[in-house]
Amino acid sequence: MSATVQGKDLGVCFLIDRSHRVTTPTVARLRRGVEQVWGLRGLDLELSRGEGVALIGPSGSGKTTLLRAMAGVLSPDEGSLEVRGRIGSLLSTEAGLVWSLSGRENCGLLGVLGGLSARETRSRLEWMKERSGVGAAFDRPVSTYSQGMLARLGFAVAECLEPQLLLLDEVHEALDHEFRSLVEERARGILAAGGIVVAAGHDHELLRRLCERALWLDGGSIREDGPFDDVVAAYVG
Repeated sequence: MSATVQGKDLGVCFLIDRSHRVTTPTVARLRRGVEQVWGLRGLDLELSRGEGVALIGPSGSGKTTLLRAMAGVLSPDEGSLEVRGRIGSLLSTEAGLVWSLSGRENCGLLGVLGGLSARETRSRLEWMKERSGVGAAFDRPVSTYSQGMLARLGFAVAECLEPQLLLLDEVHEALDHEFRSLVEERARGILAAGGIVVAAGHDHELLRRLCERALWLDGGSIREDGPFDDVVAAYVG
């Protein structure tokens, strides 16, 4: 099955309480002063096999919200979003981690949650240890990890899932040169195999190496969609 992403009139809404915290619809019905904030609204997109797509735009424009919707972390409040293909993501250095568990235990948990069987996950743990490059820290609690080590661990899990759709948020921009090169190499392999890579960030030179197409997001909607250099030129213009 080829990876595809198709959104139609997509909208994702957040409910913000008086303390500026995201709350739930149930709590919102019981409280006054809850504000609706649309992270995405009226967004149409179609991504096809072999595409590397950059999400650009200022902070708060909807890049991370769109990636989380593609990953299934957020559900549409309006419209629809259909994603096909195995998903691997590096959206946050802390996403899904249990701080009291070791890197090994977290990899085992995330592997199963990502769709691998328990046996498959166990058979790949040593590979994830080697791929992450965290060494002996693999058997220590992740609460002792640096941000770079957390990112390495998360990417090892994502890569182990053999994704057809790779989602990268700004966190990959903070990786050291060696590991960033590994991420880029893996992303190019996914594209060559007909998968899709969607990367969000502010480092346009890094994004250019992975993506030929760019979406400029502004206020939760797509302002411009086209060849990478053309869209970036319009954005920074």
